[in-house]
Amino acid sequence: MPIPTRPIPSTGETLPLIGCGTWLGFDASPGTPERRRLPGVLDALFAAGGRLIDSSPMYGRAEAVVGELLAAGEQRKQAFLATKVWTSGREAGIAQMEQSSQRLRTSCIDLMQVHNLVDWRTHLPTLRDWKAQGRVRYIGITHYTASAYAEVEAVLAAEPLDFLQINYSINARQAEERLLPLAAERGLAVIVNMPLGGGGLLRRLSRLPVPAWAGDIGCTSWPQLLLKFVLSHPAVTCTIPGTSRPEHMADNMAAAAGGFPDAAFWAQHIRTIDL
Repeated sequence: MPIPTRPIPSTGETLPLIGCGTWLGFDASPGTPERRRLPGVLDALFAAGGRLIDSSPMYGRAEAVVGELLAAGEQRKQAFLATKVWTSGREAGIAQMEQSSQRLRTSCIDLMQVHNLVDWRTHLPTLRDWKAQGRVRYIGITHYTASAYAEVEAVLAAEPLDFLQINYSINARQAEERLLPLAAERGLAVIVNMPLGGGGLLRRLSRLPVPAWAGDIGCTSWPQLLLKFVLSHPAVTCTIPGTSRPEHMADNMAAAAGGFPDAAFWAQHIRTIDL
């Protein structure tokens, strides 16, 4: 069965709950074992009903690799492509977005985001122009660290946007306090990055057995449990764990199966995890 979806509030279009992040994993050189694994990652994403692939110009070869893989597999229509503008100045931003379109081999990017709020006052008017022209379908902002939350909150409160991408995980829950409620209030879709705690948490937990109670919510691995936590928040639309391995992508997608526990369940059980 395809994984569940949630609506993008600004249009009602639905997105599958789990997508694929491309930081590090898709910055792979041609001919390497890492590069040869990547078609299988996208195959696993699409086979489970996923769509969203998130990239950025700052991710090295990732945009170009995604574009090449989608073209080779004739999978562009299955993908919801998200990338970012990550530079200062209007003309530099336009040039970078043009380059991203070329690398991704598409005339219309589904979601263009201002990466880490870099020169957002300059870029948002351009993003709105591109949206009006049909060159992007949705616009948003991103960040990945709690030190920027005050500025993120100010932008959300002041600017009409479609998406917020923000970090949120079982060991980094500050976004619960103001950003996730504000995004819901403002009618924004929320993409969660770093849902596995940035890697260090998962490496530590992987040495421990998965708790028995994980089976009660349909989880058989630590990544599934961590993703299930993120997706249990009602403001979250989709999360984008990064991976370069098909088997990890398939395991991640299984986290969307079954229901999602409420806050009381997590409050009871999180204390048993060595965070």
